[in-house]
Amino acid sequence: MVYIIQMAITMPIGILFIVFGLLLAIKQKINLIHDYHHKNVKEQDIKAYTKLWGIALIILGICICLVGIINLISHTEFGWIAFGVGMLTCILIGNKAQKKYNGSWFS
Repeated sequence: MVYIIQMAITMPIGILFIVFGLLLAIKQKINLIHDYHHKNVKEQDIKAYTKLWGIALIILGICICLVGIINLISHTEFGWIAFGVGMLTCILIGNKAQKKYNGSWFS
């Protein structure tokens, strides 16, 4: 029962991250990112910047969905390893985007 509840919570959250990632990567909705995170991004770099952030959020969303799926199938908490991998990947890709296109996280 716990794993069904866990999946019912993680799936919508994961799907939400995937949707936000798609909006960033495909539609370049830069307004989904805090202003201070993209204030130094040049107009010609917006597409590349939002694509990187979109990919990062899509990966995180997939990994969040995997938490519920893996835990439900295996009846363990091993799905949280997928979350850790997704979070680390998201941070690394986001950091790359911030440093390359904005200069830093809060500049």
